[in-house]
Amino acid sequence: MVAATAKKDDSTKTKRKSVKSDTFKKYSQDTTDGFDDDIDEIKKKLKYQVVDTYLELKHQIASISVTVMSFFTTFYMIWFPAHVVFDEVHFGKFTSYYIQRLFFFDVHPPLAKLMFAAVGYLAGFNGDYKFTEIGESYADNNVPYICLRALPASLHVLSVLLVYNIMKESGSSVLTCFLTATLYLLDNAFISQHRLILLDSFLIFFMLTTVYAYIRFRKFRHVPFTGSWWTWMSMTGVCMALTLSVKMIGLFVVATVGIAVLMDLWELLDTKYQLTNKTLAQHFFARVIGLILVPAIVYMFWFYIHFAILNISGPGDAYMSTKFQSTLSNNPLSLHSLDIMYNQSVRFQHKKTSAFLHSYHLNYPPAYEDGRFSSQGPQVVGNLAPDINSYWRILPGGFSSDDNAKQYVQHNDIIRLEHIATGKLLMTHDVAAPWTPTNHEMTTTNDPVMHEYTLFRLVLSDLTSGPIWSTFSKPLNLVHVKSNVDVLCTTLNLPEWGQFHLEINGKKNGPDKANQWVATDILGFNAVEVNKKKQRTPEKMSFFAKFVEYQKAMIIQNNNLVDSHPYQSGPLSWPLMIRGVNYWTDLINKNQIYMTGNVAGWWGGLVCIFIFCGMTVLDMGLRKRGFRLFRETYRTRLNRTGGFFLLLWVMHYFPFFLMRRSLFLHHYLPAMACNYLLIGSVFEYFFIHGVNSPISNQPNNKRFITDKTKVTLKSYIAAAIILGMQFTVYLFLSPMTYGTPAMSVEEATRRKVLKTWDIQFANHA
Repeated sequence: MVAATAKKDDSTKTKRKSVKSDTFKKYSQDTTDGFDDDIDEIKKKLKYQVVDTYLELKHQIASISVTVMSFFTTFYMIWFPAHVVFDEVHFGKFTSYYIQRLFFFDVHPPLAKLMFAAVGYLAGFNGDYKFTEIGESYADNNVPYICLRALPASLHVLSVLLVYNIMKESGSSVLTCFLTATLYLLDNAFISQHRLILLDSFLIFFMLTTVYAYIRFRKFRHVPFTGSWWTWMSMTGVCMALTLSVKMIGLFVVATVGIAVLMDLWELLDTKYQLTNKTLAQHFFARVIGLILVPAIVYMFWFYIHFAILNISGPGDAYMSTKFQSTLSNNPLSLHSLDIMYNQSVRFQHKKTSAFLHSYHLNYPPAYEDGRFSSQGPQVVGNLAPDINSYWRILPGGFSSDDNAKQYVQHNDIIRLEHIATGKLLMTHDVAAPWTPTNHEMTTTNDPVMHEYTLFRLVLSDLTSGPIWSTFSKPLNLVHVKSNVDVLCTTLNLPEWGQFHLEINGKKNGPDKANQWVATDILGFNAVEVNKKKQRTPEKMSFFAKFVEYQKAMIIQNNNLVDSHPYQSGPLSWPLMIRGVNYWTDLINKNQIYMTGNVAGWWGGLVCIFIFCGMTVLDMGLRKRGFRLFRETYRTRLNRTGGFFLLLWVMHYFPFFLMRRSLFLHHYLPAMACNYLLIGSVFEYFFIHGVNSPISNQPNNKRFITDKTKVTLKSYIAAAIILGMQFTVYLFLSPMTYGTPAMSVEEATRRKVLKTWDIQFANHA
């Protein structure tokens, strides 16, 4: 009986094996004309699924190996140099401000800086040191800089593990996963950037978690609305928000996932899926919740924490509105601000030039050097050293100075300005200004006939705290009622007849926000003493109002970062690494940190982009003629994985061509991380036989067989050559990556892979 049963089982196994073999041959053989089935449909026709525990063990060993290697390459001498390096001067300073709760402004969202602050606080840092200059000693100022640097370094190590697992979840072989992660961990640019108190390690870590989460979500597409499907979709949304919460260029990964999701929804419209309108609507709104609402909440949460911590007036006040500033404790605007009434005398300071509106006994000359004539009236100039001649009494627009007496001056009021030293009224008329003949001359008069020429409209730029004009807190424009010219202070110095003061004139075309004045004080009043008696408490402002204002300020200031830098570079030069960035230099011992990538990996990555694009175009052309360049399983896997990685690279690279701000080589690092993923996909196609399939989760009532990859001797030789080149370049450039050991002139010159690398101490002849 037992023997018969065993014989029957053997017969059954043999039959199943035959079915498995025949089915595998049917769907894994080279495609013929007319074979155009979708790989997902092919997998659903297969019978069994085999779980290879041995394969999982190899993945675990390989992933642990790359993680350990990354730990050593990243943390090697992380304490050196014990000085402020490059942009540590900024992000270290922000850590100090968080700990002391001083409000500051930065063009980047707060998440990474909050994490630095948390580590600094736990390490006992009190925030007294403000990271003033590059090269200052950490040891002399008792800064726990090793703990602060260890945070981005740890995230870099985890990023290596993420790279490995992204390739694994994409269906790559163990060798390809190991190769891709090792190439990444041996890249000099990532090491030098991610072991300092900088933000890029956070950005790339959360970007990679987004990619990983999305791939996991995508693998559950055949079993939608399950717990795992919801979990990984929500995780994708959370990780997108975390990426965006580090830097605004996190929008690039948001856009990439958005494109992929739209393509997914477009595919679901196909009738082959037999989805009802109700189910399609459920797919759409589920993604709205998981990939829009959840990220929005997470993103705003970090700003809520940011505002809650930074409640004391600090260096960032000037970037915000007066209403925002009034919510901060010890706000200088609250201490120095007084509401202005008619018949009070104030001084006007021009915000851009810092000059004060000023007049005196000197008149304009009868004629200027170019032969033009002036009004010969009293001069009105911009004075950088104000005195009693800089005060102007605020009069109402009527003839009587008693009109509106003891009333507050408000937005859009028509006023006259009486120069208290001469008793004359500010006026402008259609006479060319001294240096700017297209603008009107500003002068003063006491002629009643000129009354309409002395009327100005007071235009406040910030009405969030009410229409009443105040000193310091409310910038304004002075717009001439009759001619609509705006009182302007230029940067041009008048000749000797004007005592070299700045030119004041009337600029045409109405008020300009770039040309504003502020009332600094009221004659006879000590604002600080007055406000201390009032015992003002910080005002209230809703979170959403603060959030919106801060977002606008971030965008505006980011676009204003146009100042040139000696080490800035353009996007076109990044893939070839035409130029690096000098982060730190020790002139005495000749140590230096010069940030540049691994030439083997970066140039190889560029080659892989061209290879992938070329293969894709060639395949599309051949398919039009009835030929097949790839097996269908190869083609689908390469297009889906490699295509997604290429999209990531494109979305993290080409937008920089549209930016006008100063850019540096480190802006290319997110794109280069995506390029390494593409290198893995191209390697998998050329040197690994077969594909691991299926990799997506399938319904429980479906059973499949598994197509496995096969690694040959050719695969190992190719991987060894590629890794050997990467490791050789890593060692060659390591003195510039770690800043040690010091290099002689000859050694520094020898490491100039390109003549354009401006390495310190090297011979640049």
